[in-house]
Amino acid sequence: MIYEFEAEVWVSGGEGAWHFLTLPGEVGQGLKTLRGPAHNFGSIRVSASIGDTVWKTSLFPDRRLGTFLLPVKADVRRRLGLGVGDTVRATIEVLI
Repeated sequence: MIYEFEAEVWVSGGEGAWHFLTLPGEVGQGLKTLRGPAHNFGSIRVSASIGDTVWKTSLFPDRRLGTFLLPVKADVRRRLGLGVGDTVRATIEVLI
């Protein structure tokens, strides 16, 4: 399964904290059936890409919004010159 979406980079916490993209609600709804077991916090393994930059990570459920969060690694942000508030087009492919 492959999903494309646009989202804004945001940060959880202060300097050195995690940076995320929040998946749109319709993408989150499509992924809800793929949640892992409870001991994995419902995470889903994916290959993510922004432009030509690809990385492997896990989506994490956001129960408050009813969707998932995509962590954007520091190395990816540096390579692409991304900062908080930037809007990007991302692609995720679910790894089964």
